[in-house]
Amino acid sequence: MSKASRPRRLFALATGNRHARGYLAVVAGSVVCSLLFPDSPLAMAPMLLTAPLSFLGVALPFGAGTQGSPAVEALAIGLWTLWFLACALVNAAVLGALATGAAGDGTVTERSGAWSGRSGPARAGARDGVAHRVRNLLAPAVDNWPARGYLAVVAVALGFFLGAEYVLADPGFAGIWPLMTTAPLSFLAIALTPAADTGPEWLSPLLFAAGSALSGLVNAVLLGRLTRRLRSPQIRPVA
Repeated sequence: MSKASRPRRLFALATGNRHARGYLAVVAGSVVCSLLFPDSPLAMAPMLLTAPLSFLGVALPFGAGTQGSPAVEALAIGLWTLWFLACALVNAAVLGALATGAAGDGTVTERSGAWSGRSGPARAGARDGVAHRVRNLLAPAVDNWPARGYLAVVAVALGFFLGAEYVLADPGFAGIWPLMTTAPLSFLAIALTPAADTGPEWLSPLLFAAGSALSGLVNAVLLGRLTRRLRSPQIRPVA
């Protein structure tokens, strides 16, 4: 597969099945709602729906708040819009990769007697079966460079957060980095993390870090599955 064909494959995954198209429709609806109700919580919906890539926009030197001449501001908004559309397409492609199944992505799907329980002790077979399935489930998070690179970013964000919480006298807003890099599931993690005054002071940051790490692992698995599908010789969309 040539590198030039990968954008076309990405677009095919992002638009070739009802799951991905439904997601894009929801994103489009959220944009309309954010424009109609800019002061409501709905204004954050487009960012949340296109996370985590959309939150990387805070590091870009352009955006809706860029100051300058009208031409500069228009260019910045145009570039930010293109970035937002790219984030939406990537997330839609992830859904498309999940919808097309594991065919052609290198995932092992056959049962073997070693872990199906039909040969050898039943308990050992069951344990092997669970371990085999877990390995296959998590393999996309570590067997390709995009997913490994994302996990490295997550590790740096978590390391900075934990260091700030347990070493610095004033951690400030250090938690924003793991929150953004592992969104959107990290917002669920922070919602489920107990407040600092309900238990030991050291426990709350640790629980949030654990939830963010799990959220990042889920994102890495999804990114890895997308990478596999983009490298697959054939993409068979599910209508």
